[in-house]
Amino acid sequence: MTTVIEIRFEKEHNRAVAYDGTEHIGECEFAVFGGNWNVYHTGVNPAYGGRGIAGDLVRCVMEQARAEQKKIIPTCSYVRKVFDTRPEYQELLAKD
Repeated sequence: MTTVIEIRFEKEHNRAVAYDGTEHIGECEFAVFGGNWNVYHTGVNPAYGGRGIAGDLVRCVMEQARAEQKKIIPTCSYVRKVFDTRPEYQELLAKD
């Protein structure tokens, strides 16, 4: 039986979280700096690797940033890679 992984944006905790039922299996976390979000960590339980969950978490944070008109400072190496490979997110990149 395949379980459905749920991705939730938890604004009160500055993160997107992946859940398998009630089990927290991954997160993409950020800190707020004025109008910017410093996305500093993305991680997924290794038992759930290879399913695209990290990408789903980052996408959730990016889409929420877009909705709230925030810019992203990608200090997380995975998020930097997303900016390097996904042109649709370039307008969210904070400028120096």
